[in-house]
Amino acid sequence: MGSGGMPSSHTALVVGLTTAVGLKDSVDSSLFALCLVFSLVVMYDATGVRLQAGRQAEVLNQMILELPQQHPVSDTRPLRDSLGHTPVEVGAGAMVGVVIGWLHYSMWITQWGP
Repeated sequence: MGSGGMPSSHTALVVGLTTAVGLKDSVDSSLFALCLVFSLVVMYDATGVRLQAGRQAEVLNQMILELPQQHPVSDTRPLRDSLGHTPVEVGAGAMVGVVIGWLHYSMWITQWGP
């Protein structure tokens, strides 16, 4: 329910969508290309920008802990530091997404046909 952790739920969602669209509309469709680019942007953001922001929050939290008690920001709430994902967490999310997308497509075909 929060950000960070194993596996990346954001990655699983977008890769599941991309897989289902690729199976239903083919990988030659423009909709699949749009979903693929969207998935890549989400995965890049999770492992790049958000991961680095989380690491910066860790450093800032440590700096705040080392401030003297009389400093104006010494009693502030700690920053959230579990914002992004490691590449392994994103890879696991991608695998979960492929499986979920394939299962969704399989159930769709079984129930409603091609």
